Amino acid sequence: MDLTLLGTGAPQGLPRPDCPCAACATAVGDEARAATALLIDGALLLDLTPGPAFAAARAGRSLTGVRQVLLSHPHDGPALEVPAGLPQPGRVADGRELALLGGHRVRAVAVDVPGTGYEVAGGDGERLLYLPPGAAPAGWGEAGPGNGGPAAVGGPGPYDLVLLDVLARPEALARLRASGAVDAATDVVAVHLDHAVPPGPELHRRLAALGARTVPDGTSLVVGEYHAVPDLPRRTLVLGGARSGKSVEAERRLLAFPEVVYVATSGSRDGDEDWARRVALHRERRPAGWRTVETCDLLPLLAEPATAPPLLVDCLALWLTDAMDEVGAWDDAAWEAGGRRALRERCEALVAAVRETRRRVVAVSNEVGSGVVPATPAGRRFRDELGRLNAAFGAECEQLLLVVAGQALALRG
Repeated sequence: MDLTLLGTGAPQGLPRPDCPCAACATAVGDEARAATALLIDGALLLDLTPGPAFAAARAGRSLTGVRQVLLSHPHDGPALEVPAGLPQPGRVADGRELALLGGHRVRAVAVDVPGTGYEVAGGDGERLLYLPPGAAPAGWGEAGPGNGGPAAVGGPGPYDLVLLDVLARPEALARLRASGAVDAATDVVAVHLDHAVPPGPELHRRLAALGARTVPDGTSLVVGEYHAVPDLPRRTLVLGGARSGKSVEAERRLLAFPEVVYVATSGSRDGDEDWARRVALHRERRPAGWRTVETCDLLPLLAEPATAPPLLVDCLALWLTDAMDEVGAWDDAAWEAGGRRALRERCEALVAAVRETRRRVVAVSNEVGSGVVPATPAGRRFRDELGRLNAAFGAECEQLLLVVAGQALALRG
C-alpha cells in the first residue's frame, strides 16, 4: 500500500489560527501542518484536511480516483470542504468491515474517545492502524492480536504501520505494545500534532524517545517497507537541578511502555509533611500501570533479565545519601577510618551493575556542582561524591541528558 499524508496536524492545524504561543510562532516550513488526512493508494481517503485537492496536488497526488472517504472523529469547526467529484464522507460502525475496490479491506476499531479508528489491509497482507486525535484503542486486552487484542483484518500479528496521537496519548502506544499490535519492527508515525510541544528538534527528540517519528505534510510512505525505527537507548541518565523538570523528563521517556518499575530511593520521612506532599505529587503523575518499589538496593533489580520491565530510578542523589548514612560518611573520623573506602566500593558496585545490566534503565540524579560551595565539610563531601557518581554512572549510559528550565539538552546520544 502507498500512503500519502496530506496533513499531519491537529484538527485546527499547526500553527493554530490566531494563537500567539511560541510553538505556533515557530511552526513554519516543514513544521507547519494541516489537519491530518491520509490518502491510501489514491482510492481511500481517511479524514479531510482544509483544501484537500490543493493538499493532494502539493504532494503530487490527485483525488480523482478516491472511491471512499471515511471520517475518524467529529468535526466541531467549520463545515467540511468536500471537493466536487469526491464521495460524501461517512463513518463506519465499530467492528464493521468494508471491502473496497482495489483489494483494500477496512475495519472500524473502537476507541476510548468520540470517534473511530480504522484498520486497513492491502492485497498483499500489509496492515496499518489509524487512530483519531487523542484516542487509544478501547477494549483491547494484553493478549496478542486475535487473543483479546485487535481482531486482525489482514491476519494476526503486529501492524506494519501505526499512525496515532503519540504525544497526547503515549499510553495508547503502550497499550498497543502490550497487546502485540506494535513490535520492534512496526513503524510508528505521530499525527494530529498540536502546539503542546515546540516543533523542530524538541518534537523529534521526544518522539524518538517513545520509539516514534513524524514526517512533513505531503510525505508518501510504502506500508510494510523497511524503515529504521528510532533506536531507544537502553541506559539513560537524566541530570538537572532542583525543580528543573528532570523527573518529568525521565518519566516521559517511558510513558509508551506497558509496564515500568518505578524505583523510589527516597523512602519515607516521618513527620515531614512537605516531603509527603512531594512524594504524593510524584505518585499521582505516574501511570496507573506502573509499579513502585521503595528501595536503595538497586543491584538485584539491575541484574534481572532483559525481558523484565524497564526501571526508572529516582534518584541517585538519594541513593548516595543512604549509602553515605550506611558508611558513616558524615563524620570526619569515620570517613577517614574506612568510610571513604566503603563508599567507593558501593559506588563501584553500582556502576558495574549498570555496565552489566540488560534491562532498560532511566535514572535521575541532581546536578549540584554548579551552585554555591557548601559551607560544611559534610556538604562539600556529598557534592564531590555525587559529582563522581554522576560521571561514572553516566559513562555507562548510551544517553546522557541535562535538564535546564524544563528543557532537555542531549549531552550524549
